[in-house]
Amino acid sequence: MNQDKVKEKLLKIEDAPIEFSVIFSGKKSKKVNGLYKVTSREILIHNKNFNTDDTGQNLLLYTAIHEYAHHLHACKRGGTLSPRAHNSEFWAIFHDLLEKAQAKKIYKDIFSASPELLELTDVIRNKYLKNNGELVKEMGKHLIKAHNLCFDIGVRFEDYVDRMLRIPRAAANMAIKMFEYDISPVVGADNMRFLAGIRNNDERKAAETALIKGKSPDSVKIQVKGKEISGSNEAPEDPIERLEKEKARLERTIASLNKRLQEINKELSGKN
Repeated sequence: MNQDKVKEKLLKIEDAPIEFSVIFSGKKSKKVNGLYKVTSREILIHNKNFNTDDTGQNLLLYTAIHEYAHHLHACKRGGTLSPRAHNSEFWAIFHDLLEKAQAKKIYKDIFSASPELLELTDVIRNKYLKNNGELVKEMGKHLIKAHNLCFDIGVRFEDYVDRMLRIPRAAANMAIKMFEYDISPVVGADNMRFLAGIRNNDERKAAETALIKGKSPDSVKIQVKGKEISGSNEAPEDPIERLEKEKARLERTIASLNKRLQEINKELSGKN
């Protein structure tokens, strides 16, 4: 599989609004398998890191999809990327690309290649994630009882949480919401906390269903965030306006650093 073939496969997964190129370095790298150069819009693959068999080529494609996700992320941001490139928005794009690639039989799920890993995944999901979620949800039920008992004896429930249970109030409130909203423990305690923070019942149920069906947490968070934005009266930020704001922030940072540099030079000159 050469670089042109890789680009062809990427475009079959999803078209890109901005042109890009795929380049094989012809080298091995101990640091990374690939990288994306945002200024030149180049996906660089260290193709010598991969074997030429089907497994190796599938791993090469996995790397290419990862870097392509950076390119599509940059396209959404007007051709730029923030210093923190691996954020929730990126992971949502990447996971979505992998799902599309699998559906189109362009890429094979690398995790499914290991029966031992699949078996261990079932153990982690059912014995730990689900059980942990059930325990936290059950704790929420008992916290409601404790709240009512505190009311009966005339003391603050928050004080009971602070002094008797010695847990953060936010954790106690989240556990209560998990029980009241009847959130499925199948998604695990961490995802249950995220779901408990969604006030809209329909949106919370849709997010819960997406998680149960296999969507990644980042994908679901971006989905929920998108609904919040679309439901608001605010217009989406113009890419040029966003770049101008970023430019202004950078200029302020540079000015601040220059001022500090002058102060340091002054202190150093006074000590010599």
